[in-house]
Amino acid sequence: MARKIVVTGGKGGVGKTTVCANLGIALARRAHRVLLMDLDIGLNNLDVVMQVEDKVVFDLVDVIENRCRPSQAFIADESQPTLYVMPSCHLAKRQISAEQIKRVLSRLEDNFDYVLIDCPAGIDSGFRRAVACADEAIVVVTPHLSSVRDADKTLAELTGNTPVSIVVNRVRGDLVASGEMLSAFEVFSLLGRNALGVLPENDDVNCNVRKDKAAPFDLLASNLDDGKCEIFDCVAPYKGVFGKLRRKLKRNA
Repeated sequence: MARKIVVTGGKGGVGKTTVCANLGIALARRAHRVLLMDLDIGLNNLDVVMQVEDKVVFDLVDVIENRCRPSQAFIADESQPTLYVMPSCHLAKRQISAEQIKRVLSRLEDNFDYVLIDCPAGIDSGFRRAVACADEAIVVVTPHLSSVRDADKTLAELTGNTPVSIVVNRVRGDLVASGEMLSAFEVFSLLGRNALGVLPENDDVNCNVRKDKAAPFDLLASNLDDGKCEIFDCVAPYKGVFGKLRRKLKRNA
């Protein structure tokens, strides 16, 4: 039976969809069967991030409304044979409930090891619908006080016994080393939840260029899969004499 995990984080802009997509890729590289499900109905873009938008024929709403079988809405990833995307739609004529999505998941979960659910921004009905469909939650936060505040509000909404882990995204090691940005460990301390991983600011990832070896996401997948807590060190390259030079060069770039 699949581990159903919602990837959330409060307001938009923290990189939830990017984290969801690249974590799915990293888990598939570990030979897991992974389904990425887009529950951001109306503002869906998981298919765009995964670069499969031109292959969408059916979507989640088609499955719910019995216009196709669940497998017909799957889009296989070209590089990872055990990775699939179930896209959402721009507009649903009827309100989609959590119970309807749960029924779809009940038909699918035996075929996968992981179902990663891309959650809408905010903490309104779309958020609650996505959270209700998952057994675990990953809260994505950036090292900025406004994002930490949003994440704290999101955590307050994740009531019950749902296991919650924190991913600190878009960390700039040069700014952390110079004291101009919160460190990931300060963020973990402020939020008081389990640390799952740290991801550096990376133009390649943010521009949807997927690399064969994405060390931070591979480490994140390992922590999720094996229950470890090995944190990617974004600051190490900017320590010491040469690190100070790197910081100066990056600031002047």
